[in-house]
Amino acid sequence: YRALAEEAMRLATALRASGMAPGDRVAYLCPNTPELVIAHFGVPLAGGVLVALNTRLAPPEVGAILDHSGARMLLADAELLPRVAPAIEARAGVEEVVVIPAGRTGAGGATGATPIDELLARGSDDPLSWTVDDEDGLISLNYTSGTTGPPKGVMYTHRGAYLNALGENLTAGHDHRTVYLWSLPMFHCNGWCHPWAIVAAGGTQVTARAFRPSEAWGLIREHDVTHLCGAPPVLAGLVDAPEAGALDRPLHIMTAAAPPNPTVLGRLEALGARITHVYGLTETYGPHTVCQPQVSWDGAAPEERSALLKRQGVAMVIADPIRVVDDDGRDVPRDGRTLGEVVMRGNNVMKGYFADPEATAAAFRGGWFHSGDVAVWHPDGYIEVRDRAKDIVISGGENISTIEVEQAITSHPDVAEAAVVGVPDDRWGERPWAFVVPRDAGDLDARALREHVRSRLAAFKCPDAFERLDELPKTSTGKVQKYVLRERAAAAAVARSDKGP
Repeated sequence: YRALAEEAMRLATALRASGMAPGDRVAYLCPNTPELVIAHFGVPLAGGVLVALNTRLAPPEVGAILDHSGARMLLADAELLPRVAPAIEARAGVEEVVVIPAGRTGAGGATGATPIDELLARGSDDPLSWTVDDEDGLISLNYTSGTTGPPKGVMYTHRGAYLNALGENLTAGHDHRTVYLWSLPMFHCNGWCHPWAIVAAGGTQVTARAFRPSEAWGLIREHDVTHLCGAPPVLAGLVDAPEAGALDRPLHIMTAAAPPNPTVLGRLEALGARITHVYGLTETYGPHTVCQPQVSWDGAAPEERSALLKRQGVAMVIADPIRVVDDDGRDVPRDGRTLGEVVMRGNNVMKGYFADPEATAAAFRGGWFHSGDVAVWHPDGYIEVRDRAKDIVISGGENISTIEVEQAITSHPDVAEAAVVGVPDDRWGERPWAFVVPRDAGDLDARALREHVRSRLAAFKCPDAFERLDELPKTSTGKVQKYVLRERAAAAAVARSDKGP
């Protein structure tokens, strides 16, 4: 930690010597590397605002975010810089591009880029104050995935990041014995605030430039990893890897996005892993709620326990209580059936969208942040997200939760992943259509899947079609791009109707 502090100090003084003023945005285009951990301390220490860029974006998208954020400096990994160099060079606002050698060795770089060593040489050993003048000031900007429109810059404050980091520590049980493996992208919600959280706990961070299940198992065993985070595809990749095997010590896995696949959940727990299901958005610094298991759940049958664990839970201890409301902003009944929208507020809800007052006002109408997620509220206070508002399928006047149908499909042992979308239907208005990724290569037995789903759900919820895919289209943060699937399903439905009965 002494070395980390020295490197953060050197970066901070170098940024100031390079003309960075308080509040200036400093962009990073890096995979999960030590340099990005250092940036989480060095940039705020210099008074700047960290903009960690999604490493999977196309050059025009990187350029658009650099423009919108007004970043004056960009520090980029040598492996990524050539791919986006043309877009970067066209950005007049970026005054200097600094190249970070891949793997911390070698020169690397692009024409006109400053080597990182040259930048750091501008710094000094003069100590800087580790205090914050304004805890409501910005510490970072995180850009949304842009699945429903142009990416928006979500403003994180020092106070919000600090509190969310402590909430992560309490939820996951981090302490000085924690060995955290970076499988979650550090650019996504600042890695759910884990760069700050693990340091606050005094733990160890193991960085990996890319997540590959086989390599992850090697790192888990080599470094005695105790914690990692990831979306459901990360969990599926781990359990399906040839290297998967019984763990020598407990492994705590925090997962978000869709509820964990019951089959994957069971297989991981059999290996010795413990799964914590959390829920949140970029606008809430990552996780906002946790499905805190109750002691009474321990004796539940596997299927019942899986149903309980898929709930998105209750607000984390550092967050304000979460609500599910109707169109008029009134709480829906806590009956586990009535649908409403999830709304949040508190210190770990964003300050707003950067340079976008209209979108900010719309998101915070009524004084609460509107998530756009549709959920039910259970009598015990837990919520359960049923869908995004735009993903609900309305068939014959009945609401069909695509998440509920997806869970029924993925409970089949031969299914790795599934996504369900609505397609137009002349008789019913809409009907569900499923895309399925089998666990093993081979044909998909649609009839068996249909029978499996109908044994768990009402017949009207069963998809009209089960289409096999090798993989689901996803954003860089693991979210399924349902708009892509809707287009494909609609075209397939038209083609099917053209053939006649």
